Parts: sequence; C-alpha cells; structure tokens
Amino acid sequence: MEQKKFSVLLKVIITGAVICCVLVYALIVPEVGKSLVEAGGEEFAPYYLPWYLFVLGTALPIAAAAVLAWLIAVNIGRDRSFSRENAKYLSVIAILAAADAAYFFIGNLVLLFLGMNHPGLLLASLLPVFAGAAIAVVAAALSHYALKGAKLQEENDLTI
Repeated sequence: MEQKKFSVLLKVIITGAVICCVLVYALIVPEVGKSLVEAGGEEFAPYYLPWYLFVLGTALPIAAAAVLAWLIAVNIGRDRSFSRENAKYLSVIAILAAADAAYFFIGNLVLLFLGMNHPGLLLASLLPVFAGAAIAVVAAALSHYALKGAKLQEENDLTI
C-alpha cells in the first residue's frame, strides 16, 4: 500500500474513532448515568454531576491523543513514517493513555471512599483501565521502534 493511501486510511480510522468517542461521551455516558440514578433511587441523584464531570475528564487525553495520531498519519503521508517526530508523538500518546487509565482508576477509588461509587462499578472500571494500560504499552513499544527506525534511516542517509 502506498504511503498516501495508508495515510488516508489512518485518517479515516482516526475520524471514525473520534466520532465514536463523541457519540459515547455525548449520548451514552449521560444516559447510563441517568439510568443508574433511576435504578439506585433518589439517594444517588446528587452523585450524577460529580460522576459525569469525572467521566468527561477522561475525554481530554483521548482528544489530545487523536490529534497526535492525526499528526502521525500526516507524517506517514509525507513518507516520514520512521522519524523522531513520530516517535515523540507515540511516546506522548503512551503517557496520555497511562495517565488517563490512572486518573480513571484513582478517581473511581476516591469516589468509592466518598460513598459515591459501588464496589461493582469499581470492578467494572478495571476493563477500561486495562484497555488504557494496554494502549500505553503498545504506543510505548511503537515509539521505541519508530525511534530505532529513525536512527537506522539517519545512518542510511549518511551512507554513500
């Protein structure tokens, strides 16, 4: 596959992922929160806004990572797949994913200790925490290999 076609395909996937995230945060998260409040009764109603704001906070690193992924796709389209710039972007994506996973887990613990969470929800939150950790590890590995590739390419460019 040509670099340009691959870049366009990556941009389409990134756009689709962003649209899915917007739909989840705009439509699904509020409805799930409301249904949990309805199921739990009036005693849980005051917890809706803190929970909603907490969950919205997880969207910020995702948005930043999407921008960085877009920049990586642009570089791939310019035939700069293995560059120090892409390695740095991937490294930042790894940090964002790890920070988002940690924020979500610690936030769930804090809300549990404040009496605004249920142990079952804390256990259910381990799935997105694991997904964030997995993304962090994959992005860090890709960053490592992109940097190694960039160094090899620089050495190759200096060779006659």
